[in-house]
Amino acid sequence: MCQHQPPCPTADSPDREAARLTAHHPEQGWSLLCNGVLLFEDTGELLPDGQIIAPHRPLAGRVVRAA
Repeated sequence: MCQHQPPCPTADSPDREAARLTAHHPEQGWSLLCNGVLLFEDTGELLPDGQIIAPHRPLAGRVVRAA
């Protein structure tokens, strides 16, 4: 899909969110990346093969302490 040089990360690579934006619709809460990934405002993702990646937004303001 990607025509950029160097090419964007593929949809199945761990750094897939680093691909360039193809379409951005903040009013609807989603963006389409060059690698075909739909990235949602809540950090969830829909991959081109239909696989769903659950939101992985960090919990803001939460402090975790080691026991």
